[in-house]
Amino acid sequence: MKHISSRDNPFFKELLKLAGSARQRRKAGQTLLDGIHLVQAHLASGSKPQHLLVTQAALQDHEVAALLKEFSGVPLTQLDDNLFADLTELKTPSGILALVDLPHPIVSAAQGHFCLLLEDIQDPGNLGSMLRSAAAAGCDAVFLSKGCADAWSPKVLRAGMGGHFVLSIHESTDLLAVAAAFQGKLFAAALDAKTSLYDCDLRGKLAFAVGNEGAGLSEGLLAAVDQRVIIPMPGKVESLNAAAAAAVCLFEAVRQRQPTRSTKAPARSGSV
Repeated sequence: MKHISSRDNPFFKELLKLAGSARQRRKAGQTLLDGIHLVQAHLASGSKPQHLLVTQAALQDHEVAALLKEFSGVPLTQLDDNLFADLTELKTPSGILALVDLPHPIVSAAQGHFCLLLEDIQDPGNLGSMLRSAAAAGCDAVFLSKGCADAWSPKVLRAGMGGHFVLSIHESTDLLAVAAAFQGKLFAAALDAKTSLYDCDLRGKLAFAVGNEGAGLSEGLLAAVDQRVIIPMPGKVESLNAAAAAAVCLFEAVRQRQPTRSTKAPARSGSV
């Protein structure tokens, strides 16, 4: 096991760039996973990190020690506490970081069965939450426009809670091209829609498009969807948070797809 105590160490300098720069992450094709949960989720996906970084205190932690046993052959480096603090945004870090290669998406728009299209989602917490919901709902692919936050940034990864590793994530995509290539029905939640989400048949190949937190979906993408739907909101608010709206839509589809449902699926409405 190596030990790094100097900020002038070339390897540490590269790690620092990865931690703070989306451009560097794209250039290197790598990112840092911060914390035991993300490292475990990455392992559960069948992947192993390129390098592990720990503090001295973490080496004494039983959970970290057990996790390290899963990574025989993976280079391990101990960082001084002050250096480790430069790489993490957590107030109480668990003392373990993993350097990993960014996975290549394997499910294309034409191959997708249950997808999410995200347009200009700029808040890292919202983006991570949407990826987490998509993973939990069983989506196979998520397509992000160029205006979205970096999917592999530390904040998005933390909010995603490991969902990244069970999704095909396509960044900087042309969503109109994705919509044209998708072989199923494309839905979008819109406040001016007349059809309730709960009156739609959400079985079969399906995708939801979700827009920017403030501006919503662009007119071009709205024109490309098969059905605009509205989420009924009996309370006295105008709209839902984008991540909450995405979760409602995804899990209504999950509800309808359950094989043991005792009631009939809603009748098709509109152009669907």
